[in-house]
Amino acid sequence: MDVNEALRMVLKAAIVADGLVRGIREAAKALDKRRAHLCILATNCQEPMYIKLVEALCNEHAIPLLKVDDNKKLGEWSGLCKIDKEGKARKVVGCACVVVTDWGEENEGHFFLKNYIKQNSK
Repeated sequence: MDVNEALRMVLKAAIVADGLVRGIREAAKALDKRRAHLCILATNCQEPMYIKLVEALCNEHAIPLLKVDDNKKLGEWSGLCKIDKEGKARKVVGCACVVVTDWGEENEGHFFLKNYIKQNSK
Protein backbone atom coordinates (compact mmCIF):
# COMPACT_ATOMS: atom_id res chain seq x y z
CA MET A 1 0.00 0.00 0.00
CA ASP A 2 1.29 3.45 -0.87
CA VAL A 3 0.40 6.87 0.51
CA ASN A 4 -2.04 7.73 -2.28
CA GLU A 5 -4.03 4.51 -1.85
CA ALA A 6 -4.16 5.01 1.93
CA LEU A 7 -5.23 8.62 1.44
CA ARG A 8 -8.08 7.54 -0.86
CA MET A 9 -9.30 5.03 1.73
CA VAL A 10 -9.17 7.62 4.52
CA LEU A 11 -10.99 10.25 2.45
CA LYS A 12 -13.71 7.76 1.48
CA ALA A 13 -14.25 6.83 5.16
CA ALA A 14 -14.31 10.51 6.13
CA ILE A 15 -16.94 11.27 3.46
CA VAL A 16 -19.17 8.53 4.86
CA ALA A 17 -18.78 9.90 8.40
CA ASP A 18 -19.43 13.48 7.20
CA GLY A 19 -15.98 14.44 8.42
CA LEU A 20 -14.50 15.98 5.29
CA VAL A 21 -14.20 19.72 4.62
CA ARG A 22 -13.48 20.76 1.03
CA GLY A 23 -12.32 24.10 -0.32
CA ILE A 24 -10.02 26.79 0.97
CA ARG A 25 -12.62 28.80 2.90
CA GLU A 26 -14.06 25.87 4.86
CA ALA A 27 -10.60 24.36 5.33
CA ALA A 28 -9.22 27.60 6.78
CA LYS A 29 -12.14 27.75 9.23
CA ALA A 30 -11.64 24.13 10.35
CA LEU A 31 -7.87 24.59 10.71
CA ASP A 32 -8.26 27.79 12.70
CA LYS A 33 -10.81 26.22 15.06
CA ARG A 34 -8.46 23.24 15.59
CA ARG A 35 -11.12 20.76 14.43
CA ALA A 36 -8.79 19.20 11.86
CA HIS A 37 -7.01 15.85 12.22
CA LEU A 38 -5.29 16.00 8.83
CA CYS A 39 -4.92 18.49 5.99
CA ILE A 40 -4.28 17.59 2.34
CA LEU A 41 -3.06 20.31 -0.04
CA ALA A 42 -2.71 20.23 -3.83
CA THR A 43 0.66 21.59 -4.93
CA ASN A 44 -0.57 22.73 -8.35
CA CYS A 45 -2.91 25.32 -6.85
CA GLN A 46 -2.92 28.51 -8.97
CA GLU A 47 -2.88 30.89 -6.00
CA PRO A 48 0.40 30.82 -4.00
CA MET A 49 -1.24 32.68 -1.10
CA TYR A 50 -3.56 29.68 -0.56
CA ILE A 51 -0.56 27.43 -0.07
CA LYS A 52 1.08 29.89 2.34
CA LEU A 53 -2.12 30.26 4.37
CA VAL A 54 -2.73 26.53 4.72
CA GLU A 55 0.91 25.78 5.57
CA ALA A 56 0.96 28.57 8.18
CA LEU A 57 -2.27 27.38 9.84
CA CYS A 58 -1.04 23.78 9.92
CA ASN A 59 2.30 24.80 11.44
CA GLU A 60 0.67 27.09 14.00
CA HIS A 61 -1.78 24.46 15.26
CA ALA A 62 0.50 21.39 14.77
CA ILE A 63 -1.84 19.72 12.25
CA PRO A 64 -0.24 17.17 9.89
CA LEU A 65 -0.07 18.36 6.28
CA LEU A 66 0.16 16.04 3.28
CA LYS A 67 0.68 17.29 -0.26
CA VAL A 68 -0.61 15.74 -3.47
CA ASP A 69 0.50 16.76 -6.93
CA ASP A 70 -2.84 17.24 -8.70
CA ASN A 71 -5.94 19.17 -7.60
CA LYS A 72 -8.17 17.19 -9.99
CA LYS A 73 -7.06 13.96 -8.33
CA LEU A 74 -7.76 15.45 -4.89
CA GLY A 75 -11.19 16.61 -6.07
CA GLU A 76 -12.02 13.11 -7.33
CA TRP A 77 -10.86 11.48 -4.07
CA SER A 78 -12.93 13.91 -1.99
CA GLY A 79 -16.12 13.23 -3.94
CA LEU A 80 -16.28 16.34 -6.13
CA CYS A 81 -17.23 14.43 -9.28
CA LYS A 82 -20.00 12.48 -10.98
CA ILE A 83 -19.70 8.70 -11.31
CA ASP A 84 -21.01 7.18 -14.56
CA LYS A 85 -22.52 3.73 -15.12
CA GLU A 86 -19.14 2.07 -15.58
CA GLY A 87 -17.90 3.50 -12.27
CA LYS A 88 -15.55 6.04 -13.84
CA ALA A 89 -15.31 9.60 -12.56
CA ARG A 90 -16.76 12.27 -14.86
CA LYS A 91 -16.93 16.05 -14.49
CA VAL A 92 -14.18 16.15 -11.85
CA VAL A 93 -13.87 19.48 -10.06
CA GLY A 94 -10.42 20.47 -8.82
CA CYS A 95 -9.94 21.05 -5.10
CA ALA A 96 -6.98 22.91 -3.62
CA CYS A 97 -7.39 21.86 0.00
CA VAL A 98 -9.21 19.13 1.95
CA VAL A 99 -9.36 18.78 5.73
CA VAL A 100 -10.33 15.63 7.63
CA THR A 101 -12.31 16.54 10.76
CA ASP A 102 -13.60 13.02 11.49
CA TRP A 103 -11.67 9.88 10.52
CA GLY A 104 -14.79 7.77 10.24
CA GLU A 105 -14.21 4.02 10.18
CA GLU A 106 -10.65 3.10 11.06
CA ASN A 107 -9.34 1.01 8.17
CA GLU A 108 -5.86 -0.10 7.15
CA GLY A 109 -5.36 3.14 5.22
CA HIS A 110 -5.97 5.09 8.44
CA PHE A 111 -3.27 3.17 10.31
CA PHE A 112 -0.85 3.39 7.36
CA LEU A 113 -1.28 7.18 7.18
CA LYS A 114 -0.84 7.60 10.94
CA ASN A 115 2.45 5.66 10.78
CA TYR A 116 3.54 7.58 7.69
CA ILE A 117 2.86 10.93 9.37
CA LYS A 118 4.64 9.82 12.55
CA GLN A 119 7.74 8.70 10.61
CA ASN A 120 7.93 11.84 8.46
CA SER A 121 7.27 14.35 11.24
CA LYS A 122 10.69 13.74 12.81
